[in-house]
Amino acid sequence: MTPELGKMEKPKAEQYRDRKKLYLVFLIFSWPEAPKEYKDKFDLYWRQVADQLAGLEAKIGQVNYLYHESITRPGEEGLKTLAKLSPASFNIMDERQKQGARFEPVEGEELLKESMDWERLLLAGFLSQKVANTVSSGFVAATKARYEHIVKRITETLKEGEAGVLFIREEHTAQFPDELEIFSVMPPALDDIHRWLREQAAKPPEVAEKDKPEKSETKKGKAKKEKP
Repeated sequence: MTPELGKMEKPKAEQYRDRKKLYLVFLIFSWPEAPKEYKDKFDLYWRQVADQLAGLEAKIGQVNYLYHESITRPGEEGLKTLAKLSPASFNIMDERQKQGARFEPVEGEELLKESMDWERLLLAGFLSQKVANTVSSGFVAATKARYEHIVKRITETLKEGEAGVLFIREEHTAQFPDELEIFSVMPPALDDIHRWLREQAAKPPEVAEKDKPEKSETKKGKAKKEKP
């Protein structure tokens, strides 16, 4: 179990300094027509992420590598794409890049495209159970291969004693090897957002519909939760 940051004593934190460390930040998105209530929670979440990440760096190790799902291009090209996709996570990464951290793309472009295509088909719905099973199997296989590629790239780039931060959707299925010490950044605002989403789902359809992003925005990855 990942130790709680606020209760981590210095001697215990010291044991991780010579290990490969990966800080996980879960991606939360907003959308232009989001209610103010949600936007406030969204902004608070990212402020708390920045604070908790800084706390991890102070106690365990400064970030050396920056990783972000859905970005396949290196350098400025990848960062420009990220700035449009997720300004909140980009700001955190940009601050650390200025401090010397290196942005390293971990996605395989074809694997990402394949996973996205299968997911689009799943969201479309089916009349045939046979087709549904085929698409579901294809999505599971593509997603597994995609996350294996992401983990492989991280383990290849991180060296002993270094730390990286990975921005990834909360519902990811990546399996990390024992050589990586995993620390999840989970500020209190995340629970508030989960609660808000559950409350919206419980509302009558005509009421909840007003608080949802447009379908076009959802397809572009600007829904409440990231859709790669």
